[in-house]
Amino acid sequence: MTLTAWMPVFALMTSFIASLVIFVLPEKGYRLRTAVNLGAALMKLVLVIVMVWGVFRGVDYGVRFTMVPGVEFVLKADALAMMFAGLSAVLWLLTTIYAVGYLEDSPNRSRFFGFFSLCVASTTGIALAGNLFTFFLFYEMLTLSTYPLVVHRGTEKALRAGRTYLIYTLTGGAVLLLSIAWLHGVAGDLLFREGGHFIDADPAIHTSLIIIFILLVAGLGVKAAVFPLHGWLPQAMVAPAPVSALLHAVAVVKAGAFGIVRVVYNVYGITPSSTLGLLQPLAWLAAFTMIYGSVRALAQVDLKRLLAFSTVSQVSYIILGICLFGPVGAAGGLVHLLHQGIMKITLFFCAGNYAETLGIHRIDEMDGAGRRMPGTSLAFTIGAFGMIGAPPLAGFITKWTMGTGALAANMDWVIAVLVLSSLLNAAYFLPILHRLWFREAQGEWPNERHWGRLETSAWLFWPPLFTAVVTVLVGVLASLPFSPLSWAELIVLREYSP
Repeated sequence: MTLTAWMPVFALMTSFIASLVIFVLPEKGYRLRTAVNLGAALMKLVLVIVMVWGVFRGVDYGVRFTMVPGVEFVLKADALAMMFAGLSAVLWLLTTIYAVGYLEDSPNRSRFFGFFSLCVASTTGIALAGNLFTFFLFYEMLTLSTYPLVVHRGTEKALRAGRTYLIYTLTGGAVLLLSIAWLHGVAGDLLFREGGHFIDADPAIHTSLIIIFILLVAGLGVKAAVFPLHGWLPQAMVAPAPVSALLHAVAVVKAGAFGIVRVVYNVYGITPSSTLGLLQPLAWLAAFTMIYGSVRALAQVDLKRLLAFSTVSQVSYIILGICLFGPVGAAGGLVHLLHQGIMKITLFFCAGNYAETLGIHRIDEMDGAGRRMPGTSLAFTIGAFGMIGAPPLAGFITKWTMGTGALAANMDWVIAVLVLSSLLNAAYFLPILHRLWFREAQGEWPNERHWGRLETSAWLFWPPLFTAVVTVLVGVLASLPFSPLSWAELIVLREYSP
């Protein structure tokens, strides 16, 4: 086996080794801990970029070995894996920079960053898993590594949210394990492959395949926050802002959505999934979740809870997109894996800036904050308009591509869902923007801090501005090679090729 084949292992180990080193560092080792964090994040990003270029040129990266008879541990870099791994690598670096500033005066920083790195290692493992067994190992590792981050502050509210998170995710994991074991009994240890495995499935196993698919989606739907399995997500907003950004933009909800994509594309296959009648009900569920999440967001007064229900809505765009039978709509859903991550991490970074700099947590406290924090508020505005779907931002590319795909697939009702979702997005984001820019501040801020020449700490100031610029660029440059949309089109064309 060549050194090149081991690249997925190297990408995985950067985070694992970083977590082990950080766990043993003393609390006062601020500089060394920061250097390990940023060094590992940069190294992972370089390795992922090399693999992206290699996958594009047809290089085979992957390792496999037998765990027990009939079950293999497999790591493999394909185009879909590199989409998710690329998102993880880029946003981990930005979230690490942000978290260093956000937690500068907090206790238990070595514990936090140790589990933070372990969480990203788990996400990388999920991205690079080559079969359902390997996927499940890292999927459950993600559950266990994110729990300490959710309860990091140690308050009763945080511990209660952590218990809810574990109840949901461990139950989902048990259902996922049952479905994987059942599928293994029916068809063996199936490697992820383009086109899936059941194009010529024996009609005698069709009923089993349908039930297993339902169980797989239920198990994965917990982390993907699909209705009615979303209850843990708003409660988890008691976590620090970097954790919220990680949960919503990089790791947990994306792991669930990514797993559903893997099942539809690389286990069952898009054509067998359609033939078995599985895509239409999944599309209806995703559409309902999109509207439900937005309606619940309308009623929120806490900014992070509003963003949480927005995530419930937005992640289901990915699931709806892959159910639009045809490459155009599927590309729209897949590209939202990246677009939603970029836009949502911008919004959570901004929410954290308001909380850390002005003590703002509620929407009714945001009057006039645009004048006090213009950079943060500009980034928030771009992220919000992106979520609404305003051209030429990232969200517009998603919705336009999905709408075009829906028409091509004769699923015209999806257009109404996309329009209604956008209107609801506008209904809960535009009043916030009005408060930021057009209302006067209501006296002193709840807990204002000053950071010198910048409106907030430099560690907190630059990451949301960078992701806001990326939100614009991936929309404006969507047609260029190696844009997120072009990469998504590459993936779906391979899936739909005979």
